[in-house]
Amino acid sequence: MEARDAAAGETDGQRGAEQAAKKDAAPKEDKPQTKGKMEQLFGFKREDLTSWPNLVALLNRPTDPASLGIFRCLFGLLMVIDITQERGLSHLDYKYLDGAPVCRFPLFNFLQPLPLDWMYLVYVVMFLGALGIMLGFFYRLSCLMFISTYWYIFFLDKTTWNNHSYLYGLIGFQLMLMDGNRYWSVDGLRRPSIRNTQVPLWNYTLLRTQIFIVYFIAGIKKLDADWVEGYSMSYLAHHWLFDPFKVILPVELVSLLVVHGGGLFLDLSAGYLLFFDATRPYAIFFVSYFHCMNSQLFSIGMFPYAMLATSPLFCYPDWPRRFFSHFPACLRVVLPLSSPDPQPSSSCVYHEIQSPGAERQETPPVAKPSKLRLKHKLAAIFTIIYIIEQLFLPYSHFITRGYNNWTNGLYGYSWDMMVHSRSHQHVKITYRDGKTGDVGYLNPGVFTQSRRWKDHGDMLKQYATCLSHFLPRYNISDPEIYFDIWVSINERFQQRIFDPRVDVVTADWSPFQPNPWLMPLLVDLSPWRSKFQEIEGSLDNQTEIVFIADFPGLHLENFVSEDLGNTSIHVLQGNVNVEIVEEKKNISVQPGEQIKVQLHVPAGAYHKVYTVSEVPSCYMYIYVNTTEAALQKNFTKLFEIQERIRNGTETEPLPPELQPLAAADDHEGSEVNATDPIVRLFLKRQRRLKEVKKRREAGALERLQRFAVKKYYTIRRGFLMTVIAMRNLAVGLPPLEQLTREVAFANMKEPEGETNQDERLKDEIGHGEL
Repeated sequence: MEARDAAAGETDGQRGAEQAAKKDAAPKEDKPQTKGKMEQLFGFKREDLTSWPNLVALLNRPTDPASLGIFRCLFGLLMVIDITQERGLSHLDYKYLDGAPVCRFPLFNFLQPLPLDWMYLVYVVMFLGALGIMLGFFYRLSCLMFISTYWYIFFLDKTTWNNHSYLYGLIGFQLMLMDGNRYWSVDGLRRPSIRNTQVPLWNYTLLRTQIFIVYFIAGIKKLDADWVEGYSMSYLAHHWLFDPFKVILPVELVSLLVVHGGGLFLDLSAGYLLFFDATRPYAIFFVSYFHCMNSQLFSIGMFPYAMLATSPLFCYPDWPRRFFSHFPACLRVVLPLSSPDPQPSSSCVYHEIQSPGAERQETPPVAKPSKLRLKHKLAAIFTIIYIIEQLFLPYSHFITRGYNNWTNGLYGYSWDMMVHSRSHQHVKITYRDGKTGDVGYLNPGVFTQSRRWKDHGDMLKQYATCLSHFLPRYNISDPEIYFDIWVSINERFQQRIFDPRVDVVTADWSPFQPNPWLMPLLVDLSPWRSKFQEIEGSLDNQTEIVFIADFPGLHLENFVSEDLGNTSIHVLQGNVNVEIVEEKKNISVQPGEQIKVQLHVPAGAYHKVYTVSEVPSCYMYIYVNTTEAALQKNFTKLFEIQERIRNGTETEPLPPELQPLAAADDHEGSEVNATDPIVRLFLKRQRRLKEVKKRREAGALERLQRFAVKKYYTIRRGFLMTVIAMRNLAVGLPPLEQLTREVAFANMKEPEGETNQDERLKDEIGHGEL
């Protein structure tokens, strides 16, 4: 077996020389070199790690540039697509509204977006940088253009942070320092001296180690009890992608064994399996299947495809030459090089001069022995420091303690992927005028386009500060802002995440000190989750349930919607007092007792639940949406009548309000005029059901066409809005009427019938929020 290079590959320069020698030298004079077991497995000897010069020489060992060049091209292509999608070029004017009162959440408060037209210019620079990376055109400059603008946009908005966006920035930074333009690049055509030249081994070591860290630390994070017990992503088991597993396993075991167990095993093992020759084919198959599934399960942009592009980095670096050598000769003009062998490079360290007798007659220039230069040592130092830093950052939360909430750190650099799922039941923002004492309420999310602030103390502080600046415009002086946010994490009780008694505007917050107004996660109540499943399993389809936990001395002010005609409170732990506000009545409830709230609270009225025990109280709301239940009952009757009409078994004449049921089939695809609101709602629902069924039963070609049309209009809008912005910067703003026409043309979408099919099926009357 050929040796692997260090940190996941082999020494391609030496391997090419050895192969040439074996082919051309006489067998009797050339004996194959035997290698130790360590060198066969890892591609380097133990002696390479015993001294600093040996380690520097190892990290700068000459390696084939082919695999790096292909990855560079794929990464640049994916970033070109990503800029129009997840980076937001297509809706940039909605994100950065000039002059609008918008609260933003930068990493550093001094960072602010530029005027809208200039933000388009920033995106143009980033786009051209990504395009230059893909083509290998003015490579270093393109990398600098990409990462400088990318990190600026990344730091500008913490609410969009995620692990893969962070990974893109890291890879872009690494590529800027690497010789990624030595293979299949425009720079190679412009400068023949760098074309097809070898690259130092540390180029591959950094990328492979980075991807290994992504997989492995993601697996370490999944050793969390919530993931192992199957509470983090239990809803995924109901997705159609897992239907084959549900043939032999119940949904509960599919969630536990396949979703959670399989995800844990793959993340922990993928990096190791990709490393070794014997296991790599199996690893590439399983990680490819995994990332293809993720592309359907989650809206995570180019991340699955970016990870697919990293898998070949673990193969032998000359795999593109061998792969493209099988293509017809007429196509090799535009395909990457399949020959000759790479040329020597001053970036690498060479030990021996190849023997002329062991060379082919036509070979690339012979590499001379090279001494360790300063750049070789700096490259080795950078590689070691970077790897150590990447291993340290996911566990550096003891430094940035102010960013720790129920989960540690800013989400985005910890590889804490999909370990925590959240649901928000109740969000209330209260303001108090500092001069008059008047109290009022704000709509959650006012003055902001994001919802991530609900879970992060640092963002909540920024949001409260921003609100304190905007509210004086509405005659609210020196406002105090209080947040009452109820969150469930990984199917636990709904509970408060921040202290509702603290004025967040004046509250202390430091990035290096624990947040004093963060409420602790009630992990002692986690065993209740198994009981939740039993209780939910005992309910019928029309009954809903919400589990609440609250701290001693606090109370929940709640509103029972008019639609919830049968609501009750059941106490599971602790003691609570229920105050019926309008009736000024207080009722004490003990564990095991219940109070029928609907018997005492008029429609549209409030009640308060006080926790009076010394320990946290736990209780649950059980309710039935009587309005929706009655509506579904009417829908069932209307459906039966419609079926009888279609079958010809309806003998009685239809009243005028039901006659649209008979005309619905004759006007398929168009709206039928119905005077009765229930009939009109039923027919609208039936049309949407047909649209959803049609979409689900569509063939692959129709799905592809629908996808292409959607992406076309998205990219088209981004391009046209960018052209408008560049024109504005170059020659100034046109008349308002012209600008309005141009924006309207950019906003043009596919025909109305197609857009309606993209809507999700929704019932017009849903559950009111408790």
